[in-house]
Amino acid sequence: MSYQNVRAYFEQEGIVDHITEHDSSTDTVEHAAEAVGCSPAEIAKSLSFFADEKPVIIVAAGDAKVNSSKFKSHFHQKPVMIPADQVEMLIGHAPGGVCPFAVKEEVEVYLDISLKRFSVIHTAAGMDTATVGLTIAELEKYARAKGWVDVCKGWISE
Repeated sequence: MSYQNVRAYFEQEGIVDHITEHDSSTDTVEHAAEAVGCSPAEIAKSLSFFADEKPVIIVAAGDAKVNSSKFKSHFHQKPVMIPADQVEMLIGHAPGGVCPFAVKEEVEVYLDISLKRFSVIHTAAGMDTATVGLTIAELEKYARAKGWVDVCKGWISE
C-alpha cells in the first residue's frame, strides 16, 4: 500500500515519471546507488526518529551520519531512532522503502544540508525496489519539508 500511496501522490502532482521501478533491491544506500547508477552520497536516505515524542524524518545524503550533539542542539533531545518494527505504523512506510512522501499526517520532514551539494538526488519511493529522482527544489516541495537542518556529520562538502 505504501508504494501505491507514493505513486498516487506523484500522479496527483504530475510527476509520476520521476519514479523508477528496479529489478533489484534498493533497500540500502549501497543497493540503491547500484540500481540507480549514482554514488552512494546521491541517495537521499530517510531516517526515522522521535522528537518531542512524535515521529520525524530526517532526509540526509547517503554518506552522512546523524550527529548526536547536532541533533540535540536542534531538537533539544538526544536522537532516538524509531524501532524498525514500529516504522511502518508510525511513518507509513516499511524499512527499505521509507521516504518523505505520502507519510502519515503527523510526521514532520526535515532535510539535512548534506543534500544541498547535489543538483539531483534519489530517494526511496515507498517500497524496496523503487526510487524517485528529484532536484533539491523538487525534494523540498514534494516532501513538504518543515525546513532545513544541520544534524549530520561525515559527509564531504564540495
